[in-house]
Amino acid sequence: MSEQEQAAMPVFNIEKIYIKDMSVEVPNAPAIFLEQGQPKIDVQLRNNSEAIENGIYQTVLTAEVTAKINDKTAFVVEVQQAGIFRAQNIPQEALEPMLAVGCPNILFPYLREAVSDAVGRAGFPSLYMQPVNFEAMYLQQRAQAQQAQQQQAS
Repeated sequence: MSEQEQAAMPVFNIEKIYIKDMSVEVPNAPAIFLEQGQPKIDVQLRNNSEAIENGIYQTVLTAEVTAKINDKTAFVVEVQQAGIFRAQNIPQEALEPMLAVGCPNILFPYLREAVSDAVGRAGFPSLYMQPVNFEAMYLQQRAQAQQAQQQQAS
């Protein structure tokens, strides 16, 4: 294979995986540890990708986890798990789903571990986040964006 052919080959590499930001709040400590009852857990996920430079992208997967016991906030954990990815010579129509689906799939196990560890260190039983279907999330977001465009056009 010639150098030109190798240069045109699609490239995808993980350059770095890291925690960009993390916060843990236990606003009602120590009284919350005496509360009885099962906590109600709310998990919000967000995904954002941006180009850093030519062919280098940062994807940030953010989880905000809130637990309440008897309508009192037990804890709030927010983790921004980030990755730097090299994606070169990839067609634009393949790049968007790769950043919106592939990169979050790579980051999610790290995010899940960081959230579970933070919850445990805050004095609560570890939290196991269920797997997420990022492809379904991506397709839903695209459908909503297309619907919004159609409504603006009419």
